Amino acid sequence: MSTSQLPQTMKAAVMHNTREIRIEELPVPQIGPDEVLIKVMAVGICGSDLHYYSHGRIGKYVVDKPFILGHECAGEIAAVGSAVRRFRAGDRVAAEPGVTCGRCAACKEGRYNLCPDVEFLATPPFDGAFVQYIKIREDFVFPIPDTLSYEEAALVEPFSVGLHAAVRTKLQPGSTIAIMGMGPVGLMAVAAAKAYGASTIIVTDLEPLRLEAAGLMGGTHIINIREQDPVDAIGIITNGRGVDVAWETAGNPKALQSALGSLRRGGKLAVVGLPAQDEIPLNVPFIADNEVDIYGIFRYANTYPKGIEFLSSGVVDATKLVTDKFALEQTQEAMERALNQKSECLKIVVYPNGLI
Repeated sequence: MSTSQLPQTMKAAVMHNTREIRIEELPVPQIGPDEVLIKVMAVGICGSDLHYYSHGRIGKYVVDKPFILGHECAGEIAAVGSAVRRFRAGDRVAAEPGVTCGRCAACKEGRYNLCPDVEFLATPPFDGAFVQYIKIREDFVFPIPDTLSYEEAALVEPFSVGLHAAVRTKLQPGSTIAIMGMGPVGLMAVAAAKAYGASTIIVTDLEPLRLEAAGLMGGTHIINIREQDPVDAIGIITNGRGVDVAWETAGNPKALQSALGSLRRGGKLAVVGLPAQDEIPLNVPFIADNEVDIYGIFRYANTYPKGIEFLSSGVVDATKLVTDKFALEQTQEAMERALNQKSECLKIVVYPNGLI
């Protein structure tokens, strides 16, 4: 599609207040020389979207103007800037939502997720992807094969969190791992652990639907924390040794304490989920006596090519997680369902240019 054939306006789902989203007509973004315009085909709803939707803020990031949510997205190239060489109109792509400066120390070290000047979709003040078109710099866009659906390509974003945790904690083939919390990020973390070759993948949650999904994604041992103490159960599964690696993906203080307590001597703990409170008591003598390594996980870096490769290979079938589909006009309904029906749905996807 040439630039002259593009529409001048587009539909957007705009949040005007907490739990209030309106469909509006906005101008289609104008792209710069190094940018592409993407016709957005699928956007997954994330926990951060729900937090902004229901509370209007996450820590220092405050929604103080009409705001567009959504950052897990994939679509089709609609137009390219004059300096773009890697893409042309019609290409199918996944968009990495955090565009960094490329010049700071973090970027130059390859840890660009720590860039202080990142422009991340749906993180104030930057609008997100619940729109028909978005623009993004070329180097944060990745081609996807025809065999990969737009829904799966959108799921590369939460999948990347697990892939980053696997790299940070040096997860090895044959490892034992416990993953605490089976929300969408936790479920994709199970897929990441499987992709990296973990042989024993122990998952915990309290929702039967999520635990069932975790088994489909690669979980080998399922623990319902309503019925079993996770640390005791993991001790039995590992013959008292503990796991090599534990990831806390729920943002729950008790889950973090359980993840720590499930580790073997010399084990590794990744803090993926963000709790509501800043400070949580942890067993410091246990950490010191067992030389536990603790890793903070902030988004991801250099994961999209690997994520697309893994999902395209069929090592996991992420489409099993998509339980609900909504048109852009139904964005508020989709957000309400994600917020209130967590026992009935896993991943909810919004389709800005019509259901596919």
